Amino acid sequence: MNKAEFVDQLAKKAKISKKDARAALDAALNLIIDSCAKKDKVTFTGFGTFEARQQKATTRINPQTGRKMSVPAKLVPKFRPGKAFKEALAKRR
Repeated sequence: MNKAEFVDQLAKKAKISKKDARAALDAALNLIIDSCAKKDKVTFTGFGTFEARQQKATTRINPQTGRKMSVPAKLVPKFRPGKAFKEALAKRR
């Protein structure tokens, strides 16, 4: 499912216009991104937790040239699914 399909389904389930559904989805995603950028966790009980984690700087080898290259430290997104989400997926197998 892509974003457009998700917006269509959200509009139908919430009985709102597609324009309002897209605006709500964009606002929610931006809130999650902004919170993670501030190193805050965003937790939806039963669904999961979004957070940013610090990845350490490391040295890697370029497979084409064989040269060592340094990769700087950076923030990376992390999602941990909640218990209810995991159980719902396990039931639908």
